[in-house]
Amino acid sequence: MNSDTAGGSPIRTGGSPIRTGVIGFGTSGRVFHAPFLQASPEYSLDVIVTANPDRQEQAQQLHPAARVVPTVADLVTGAAELDLVVIGSPSGTHVELADQALDAGLAVVVDKPFSVTAEEGRALIAKAERMGLALTVFQNRRWDGDFLTLRALLGSGALGEVRVFESRFEWWKPEVTKSWKAEATIGKGGGILYDLGTHLIDQALFLFGPVDDVYAEVVTHREGGPADDDTFVSLHHQSGVRSRLWMNGLAAQVGPRFHVLGSKSAYTKWGLDGQEAALKAGAQPTQPEFGIEPESAWGVLGIDGALERIPTERGQYEAFYAGLADALLRGGGLPVDPRDSVLVIEMIEKIHAARSR
Repeated sequence: MNSDTAGGSPIRTGGSPIRTGVIGFGTSGRVFHAPFLQASPEYSLDVIVTANPDRQEQAQQLHPAARVVPTVADLVTGAAELDLVVIGSPSGTHVELADQALDAGLAVVVDKPFSVTAEEGRALIAKAERMGLALTVFQNRRWDGDFLTLRALLGSGALGEVRVFESRFEWWKPEVTKSWKAEATIGKGGGILYDLGTHLIDQALFLFGPVDDVYAEVVTHREGGPADDDTFVSLHHQSGVRSRLWMNGLAAQVGPRFHVLGSKSAYTKWGLDGQEAALKAGAQPTQPEFGIEPESAWGVLGIDGALERIPTERGQYEAFYAGLADALLRGGGLPVDPRDSVLVIEMIEKIHAARSR
């Protein structure tokens, strides 16, 4: 999991732009995908699928050159005019929609979670390989500025031998604002482990490799909640590192984003990468300050009593789509190997299965 790319297959187009359709225009499509497709000269955003009238109007205002349609069938009907589909719909629909996109001869980006079961994920990968189509997963948190900073510190040896990796996605959202998330069961990819856990586990495996032991605490606090909303996962990696991962949407006070203990030093970072918040506020990836974190938010490296602030590397969500363009147009490696995401889903399945026993 420590390589940045996996082998890709060029798409059936003579060159750029890569003609793209986006399925879903909630947070995923509107915030994480459409702005980067629009910002890159190597893509054109041609079709947006959303059945919600308010989102249809918003999509047309933000992306006037795109055709906004209410159903996936409308997109598939015009598949000959597309090269790529980005799936940003509710979790339980990802596999079915990816299947339809592959059948239409299109390259596919699937937002996390890749699938609800590892078996479904493996089947998609096999199908894409048989058809000679590119398939990848939007594990965008690999390009968080704080994660890039931590990778650089690990690469430089500044921490020595890492012993403990603590990582958190925590916030205070006692009210569920998205109807599908409020109703999604674990069997439909619902719950915080399938949501934030796909990022936290992916980052841990990417940094420290395979796991030989897993312990988890999976809790549902909301009365009548269909899935978990407060989960802790502890992983022991074959490399000897212990990863402790927290994901909680009901944390009135949050812990550090990263707390990494090594034999020589430690790194502690508070606060979330700012790219999502900036995009939600209307920022564009092309703005010079996009992805740059203020000094007040930098993490610290060292030993208590001798700490130094470490500049956070610029966040680079656009690197996912730059890497994908290289794969689709020039035969380069995919930005995320979908097999990595299958490993994450396997782990999530095992955790939920152990809980149900």
